[in-house]
Amino acid sequence: MNAIIRIGTSTCGLAAGAEAVADAVETAVKHRKLPVTVQRTGCLGACHREPLVDVHHDGTATLYGPVTPEQVEPLLDQHFGAGGAAPQEWVVSRRADRSDYPFLARQVKVTTQLCGLIDPHSLEDYLAHDGYQGLRLALGMAPEKVIQIVKDSRLRGRGGAGFPTGLKWEISQRQPGKPKYIICNADEGDPGAFMDRSMIEGDPHRLLEGMLIAAWAIGASIGYLYVRAEYPLAIKALRTAIEQAGRYGVTGKNILGSGMDFEFIIKEGAGAFVCGEETALMQSIEGYRGMPRMRPPYPSEAGLWGRPTSINNVETFASVASILLHGPEWFSQMGTANSGGTKTFALAGAIENSGLVEVPIGRPLREIIFDVGAGCRDGRAVKAVQLGGPSGGCIPASMLDTLIDYEDLRATGAIMGSGGMIAMDEGTCMVDMARYFLTFTQHESCGKCVPCRVGTRKMLGMLTAICQGRATLETVEQLKRLCETVQKASLCGLGVTAPNPVLTTLRYFEDEYLAHIVDKRCPAGACQMP
Repeated sequence: MNAIIRIGTSTCGLAAGAEAVADAVETAVKHRKLPVTVQRTGCLGACHREPLVDVHHDGTATLYGPVTPEQVEPLLDQHFGAGGAAPQEWVVSRRADRSDYPFLARQVKVTTQLCGLIDPHSLEDYLAHDGYQGLRLALGMAPEKVIQIVKDSRLRGRGGAGFPTGLKWEISQRQPGKPKYIICNADEGDPGAFMDRSMIEGDPHRLLEGMLIAAWAIGASIGYLYVRAEYPLAIKALRTAIEQAGRYGVTGKNILGSGMDFEFIIKEGAGAFVCGEETALMQSIEGYRGMPRMRPPYPSEAGLWGRPTSINNVETFASVASILLHGPEWFSQMGTANSGGTKTFALAGAIENSGLVEVPIGRPLREIIFDVGAGCRDGRAVKAVQLGGPSGGCIPASMLDTLIDYEDLRATGAIMGSGGMIAMDEGTCMVDMARYFLTFTQHESCGKCVPCRVGTRKMLGMLTAICQGRATLETVEQLKRLCETVQKASLCGLGVTAPNPVLTTLRYFEDEYLAHIVDKRCPAGACQMP
C-alpha cells in the first residue's frame, strides 16, 4: 500500500497557509517520484495547530503542525529519504488513534469522524467508509421503522432547543398529501461558530445521506440546503457531492430501486442572522424577506409553501446514517437519559487549544475547557464560558462542573444552541461582553415585532451607559425588567433569547455592574470610564 500524506485544506487550514503547504508537498512528491498519495482533506479539528500534515507510512501515523512550506522537504526526508527526526515542536501526534494528544484523544467522533480523513470531493472515499450504507438499510425498512429507530436513539435537534428529531419526523410523516419538504438549516450565523462549515467542507456526503434518510422517513421529494453565501468552500463541496450522488443513483428518480424520488436544491442565504430561525428561513426560500411568522402551525404541519416540512441542522442530519448503521442503542448510550449521542462545539476565545470539539452529551463543561482546551492562554485564569452564541448565556468558572446537556445548561440561564463555546479569561469585562452580543442581536433584528425592535435597542443603550459610567442603580433594575419583557413578548427566538447574555451576566457578575455604576471603575480595565 502506498503511503498517504493528508493536508487539511478547509477554511481554517487555508487561512493558516495550507494551500502553499499542499502545493509544496505535491511538488516535492512528484519531483522525488515517491509512491505517495497526496490527499487534500477537511478539518481534523485541531485548528490551533493548522496547517496540519498527516503522514501515514510503514505503519506509522504522524501528525505535524503547524507546517510551513519550508518544512516539507525535511519531513519527506525523515519518512522517505535521509532519515532523522523532526523537531518535537513540529509533532502533534505519533499515534493513529491520537491518544497522545489530549485535544483529540478525549473526543468521540460521530458526525466529524471522516473530517480530515477523506477527500471531501471524492465519492469513492466516502463509499470506502460505509458511505450510503445507512441509506440502503433505511430504504429496506418501512418509514415508520426508520422513525422509531431515530426516536429510540434519543437524537435531539442540534440547532438550538433540542426538540426530539424522531418526533419531528413523525409529525411530518403523518400529515396527508404531497409534496413534503426536507430543509437543512446551515445558516450558521453565530459569532465564533464554525461547526456546520467544517462538517460540510470535510464530509458533505454524510449530510446528504442523512437528508435522504429523513426524506424516506417522512415522504419528502425535495430537500433544500440553506447555506450562508459566506461559505463558498462548503457550497462548492455540496455542489460536487450532489452531482456525484446523482451519478451514483442516490438522487433523482427511483433511488436504488426503492421507488423514492428526490432532488436537492441549494439556497444561498444573504447573511441575515434571523434566517437561522426556521420560519424566517422558509420565508427566504420562498423569495420573501426573511422575517419570522407566528406559530402554530409549526413547519412539521404547514411549512414551506404551506406543506409539511421537517427542518434540522447539519449536525442533526450528520448523525443519522451512523444511527442506522450501528443501531439506536449504540448512539443513545453515549449520551444521557434524555439526550443521545455526541455534540460538536466550536471552541474559541481566550482558550489555549481552539478548534472543533465533539464529545458525548453529558460530559462536564470543565472537561472541554481544561482537558481538551488546556485552559486559557498564557496561564490566565478562566473567568467564564459563553455558550450558545448571541442567544446563549455566560457561565462562571465556579459552575464548570455543569453537564453539557440541554436541561442542565438551561438551568444556568445558558443554552446549548448550535454549539458555539467561547472561553473568557480574567481580562474580560462581563458587562462589555453582554453589550457586544446585544450589539449583534440588535443589529440583526428583523424589526417585525416591537419588543425585539425597540427593546433590544433600549437594552443596548442601557448597557452602553453602564460601560461608560453614565448609569445609575435604577438603570440596572430597568434593564432587568426590560429583559423580562423582551423575553416574554418577542415573536421569534431571536428576541426571546436576546436578553440571555445580559441576564446571565447580571446573575453571576452583578458586582461588575455595580463597580461600573458606583465606583465608576471597570474591574477588567476594558471599558473607557470618565
